[in-house]
Amino acid sequence: MFMPETIEVEGKIQEVLPNTLFRVIIDRADDLPQLIGRVILCHISGKMRMHYIKLLAGDRVKIEMSPKYDLDKGRITFRIK
Repeated sequence: MFMPETIEVEGKIQEVLPNTLFRVIIDRADDLPQLIGRVILCHISGKMRMHYIKLLAGDRVKIEMSPKYDLDKGRITFRIK
């Protein structure tokens, strides 16, 4: 069975934590519908950090997750307006 390198899902930031960590609740996952409603811990990607993109509770974001490692952690790659 083919496993993609990363799974891309969308969610909403539930809580802002120290050290640019965020708790995000997944509300849209086309690849794996069983992820919907799950709360995961995310950090922001290097490009977002470099360009000082600010994230607040309630913001919608795109998240990349790796199916090879841990589906409870992810990387925020985009803030949806």
